[in-house]
Amino acid sequence: MRKRNESVTVEHERAAAAPAPLDKGCSLRHSLRLPAAAAAAADTGMKRPLGRRYGLWFRLRKLILWLLGVYIAIPFLVKLCPAIQAKLVFLNFVRVPYFIDLKRPQDQGLNHTCNYYLQPEEDVTIGVWHTVPAALWKNARGKDQLWFEDALGSSHPVILYLHGNAGTRGGDHRVELYKVLSSLGYHVVTFDYRGWGDSVGSPSERGMTYDALHVFDWIKARSGDNPVYIWGHSLGTGVATNLVRRLCERETPPDALILESPFTNIREEARSHPFSVIYRYFPGFDWFFLDPITTSGIKFANDENVKYISCSLLILHAEDDPVVPFHLGKKLYNIAATSRSFRDYKVQFVPFHTDLGYRHKYIYRSPELPRILREFLGKSEHEHHH
Repeated sequence: MRKRNESVTVEHERAAAAPAPLDKGCSLRHSLRLPAAAAAAADTGMKRPLGRRYGLWFRLRKLILWLLGVYIAIPFLVKLCPAIQAKLVFLNFVRVPYFIDLKRPQDQGLNHTCNYYLQPEEDVTIGVWHTVPAALWKNARGKDQLWFEDALGSSHPVILYLHGNAGTRGGDHRVELYKVLSSLGYHVVTFDYRGWGDSVGSPSERGMTYDALHVFDWIKARSGDNPVYIWGHSLGTGVATNLVRRLCERETPPDALILESPFTNIREEARSHPFSVIYRYFPGFDWFFLDPITTSGIKFANDENVKYISCSLLILHAEDDPVVPFHLGKKLYNIAATSRSFRDYKVQFVPFHTDLGYRHKYIYRSPELPRILREFLGKSEHEHHH
């Protein structure tokens, strides 16, 4: 009986250990089946990466459509609100460096500088800095505004500096230029146009030009027979040529005009500006972006103004200028050089090679600048006296 039971058990174990029978296709007749929960988990694991990819693509597509909508909407917004384009031209709301007290030029390393406030028109007040020549540094310490005004009558030439858009008269590169010019023996008078820095008023081309005219007359009333030169940089070149054209028309020209990184007119500059790159080939670019500038009364037509200017002209431009392209400065020089108004005056163009890296606002670093100014302004003074 025991043997029979043992044989039954052995046969049962063999049957259990035997492989499943093969069908004619040599495949297993009975496949192993996963439990239902495990199968569901496997399906979920496969669907999860697909779901993630779909969700990521959906969000990306949504972002692309949103950016495209903004891109298309901006030109219409600018066209409907020309004041936006005017703000982008002036950038007077950009105050760099921040947190500086313009009443304290000494905080910027200008210990020989006095801060004034002048009033060109009713309800308009402009902040002015006057930096004396290096020879007067020691005497200038602790002196009041009256002393600085009287110092303009000393035997030193004066440079009225007209800065570009954005920032204030306390901008870093501007301060460095004041120091260079002071060390070369010049008084430097600079100011913030109405609407810039701590100056009160609303910016406009007419207002900026009138502010410059007011400061020039203020200087001339105190400087005696000392030469007065006008130096404009970037957008300030537009103010400078507006001013000098007006001075020449009233027969009180400055002794020389210096234009650093100038353009021909604001439309050509706006078309070439890096901000316009993404819209330069947009259908109707001029109508959407350039016409609103003109509508706002902004022209800064250097190319027209130089035809009415009668004084020596020096143009400084870096070949690697990314803001005002070098070719615009060269084009302006070619217009001036062939103008009848400069027939009896020197017109000079000084390029700075790309390798020097002076770009848009670092020409003051050039070790050649003192020699360039000495030679050019020396000749201008000679023309003035003869």
